Amino acid sequence: MEMNEMMDVLSTVGCLLLVTPIDFFMLSRVANSLFWMSRYLERAESIARIVDVNLQSLLDYKTLDDKSLKEQWGPLVKTLGDEETFAKLYKKEDSRAVTEFLTFNESNPNSILSCIVSARHNARSVRDQISLEMWEEINRLYLFIRSKSTRNLWQQSPYDFYREVKQSSYTLQGLASATTVHDEGLEFAMMGRFLERADMTSRILDVKHGILSMTEASGADLGFQSIQSAAVLRSSSAYEAFQHVYSSQITPVQVAEFLLLADSFPRSVRFCMRTFDHFLRKMSGSAPGQFVNEAEKLSGRLVAELNYTTIEEVMGIGLHEYIDSIQLKLNEIGLAMFESYILYQKTELEEEIRMQRQVQQQ
Repeated sequence: MEMNEMMDVLSTVGCLLLVTPIDFFMLSRVANSLFWMSRYLERAESIARIVDVNLQSLLDYKTLDDKSLKEQWGPLVKTLGDEETFAKLYKKEDSRAVTEFLTFNESNPNSILSCIVSARHNARSVRDQISLEMWEEINRLYLFIRSKSTRNLWQQSPYDFYREVKQSSYTLQGLASATTVHDEGLEFAMMGRFLERADMTSRILDVKHGILSMTEASGADLGFQSIQSAAVLRSSSAYEAFQHVYSSQITPVQVAEFLLLADSFPRSVRFCMRTFDHFLRKMSGSAPGQFVNEAEKLSGRLVAELNYTTIEEVMGIGLHEYIDSIQLKLNEIGLAMFESYILYQKTELEEEIRMQRQVQQQ
């Protein structure tokens, strides 16, 4: 390319930058980081809760042989779909191996440690978009999980360790609401939180309901079934909320109904997706019942399905099969949102220049 032609191209590119939404490039990067920062923090909290509940529920077992331990701990690894990674690293699915794998193992991308490290990495890349208080708390949590003394705390008092992780997550949720500007950045963070929460609730219910079904089929007494059902609810911080709605004895079907379809519980799949859909539509300003992109169409369709589905219909399909379909839809919604708002479809520079010249000539 001749020098004069090169200068002409550069001049045109300069004009192009004046009309190209350069803020969109920044928003794409920032949106992605805020979205995943929030998802990773929510995931770390969820894992801390289910591991803690599982440890406490061991106290209700009269005998703890290898079979009982495998039935209790194996499903936790399946919750996150990390069976292959676990099998390469550990020989037995016992409490020590599973808790270490889900808490500190850096080879596991879904361990609490890995999630907090990833959340901090994303937070650091958008340091100017979050408040000082949020950054300090994320950094404090990161230093806590990396500290050598934290391992000793985990070994001596797992309850205190997991409570620290959960409390930090709750603190960050409050700080996000109280100390950051309520703009598109916070909306992406909220979408990340509620999409992750819906996914984790469905996973916990899917795996744990399998335990309940086996307990029911084995003819275990109602008291032990109730204990197992309560453990499922506590894994989603839903025990007290469930008691507020249901006054009768806890049953597996009621647990499934509450965690999937409850209208006012903030961790039910229905509530999470309705909130996600609300923030998604705020991005474009589209009204309920309408959509301007694939993400809104898929999200609105899932919200409508959850609004008009009954637990009898779910159980008729099969709980596992129904949750599988929900998780596939959650994945599709996440991908569609990424393509709509975060992935920028680049065009060739010469094509952009040609289009810009046409605009200038008109």
